[in-house]
Amino acid sequence: MPYKQQVLQGVLSRIIQNFNIRNEKELEPTIQNIHENIFEEDLSIVIDELVNNYFKEVNEGKSKNERRQHILDYIDSNKINLQEIFCWLLNNQNDSNSIYCLGYFNFYGIGMDLNRQKAFELYKKAVEFENSAAQFDLANMYIIGKDIGRNHDKAFKLSEKLARKEYSSGMTLLGYCYDNGFGTDANTQKAFQLYQKAANLGNSCGILLLGNCYINGSGTNANTQKAFKFYQQATVLGNTIGMYNLGNCYKDGIGTVVNKQKAFELFQKAAVLGYTVAQYNLALMYENGDGITKDLDKAIYWYKKSAKQDFKHAQNKLEILSKE
Repeated sequence: MPYKQQVLQGVLSRIIQNFNIRNEKELEPTIQNIHENIFEEDLSIVIDELVNNYFKEVNEGKSKNERRQHILDYIDSNKINLQEIFCWLLNNQNDSNSIYCLGYFNFYGIGMDLNRQKAFELYKKAVEFENSAAQFDLANMYIIGKDIGRNHDKAFKLSEKLARKEYSSGMTLLGYCYDNGFGTDANTQKAFQLYQKAANLGNSCGILLLGNCYINGSGTNANTQKAFKFYQQATVLGNTIGMYNLGNCYKDGIGTVVNKQKAFELFQKAAVLGYTVAQYNLALMYENGDGITKDLDKAIYWYKKSAKQDFKHAQNKLEILSKE
């Protein structure tokens, strides 16, 4: 077993032992409680491990839902008490990973009420310490603009910083900024080059976006066969949008022959993983009996799944079906 893994296992063992001897009453977030029940260096190692694993997955191109689930799985599998870790984070805001992690927990409401504004403030604070995970998440917040308002200039600068560090996540974000003219003049050739660099580093989002460039002839010549191959690569790496796009290729014969069964299987796989557009298109196939047996109940099931994630087309479909 590698030395680092042995150390981490020993650390987690001590943490769990300390958790087990505690009584079950709720902790107040005081320094005294923290010091009495756990070793500060233990949770410091766990927080570093959480953030490092998270950012590793960012650079692999894993989706935000997948990254979030892996953090929850890590906490659950190692029997880490959320109240304990929350208290520790509140009282250890002196390094960038702890600041970022508290922001992340606020963003998703992990162990506390969801508070995007607080997450935003903590991400900004962690960025002052050049925390790469915070730079990535803050750039995305600035691009999307939900809860804080868009700021494409700041998103561009943060993406540029990450790209300069040779992080594939930064290359992908920076490419996206050039693609859409966010914080800079639109330049599809630069976007294509950045996606290509990220793809070469194994980032599934870079691979997906490279496929999109070949589909649309953006920054390069259109080539549906190349697009198909890149969507295949993204799918192998577990990219849900890659699965959906590959499904569309099979459905419409883009870069390959039409195969409705494969399209259905890919839509279903992406839908199960939570991709809302795939859920909608899977519902359409069930509603219309497109290459599969018509099943209105299953269609409504997947429309509801998609509508729950605020996908307007699915919400409209449910409204129409309810009147029939």
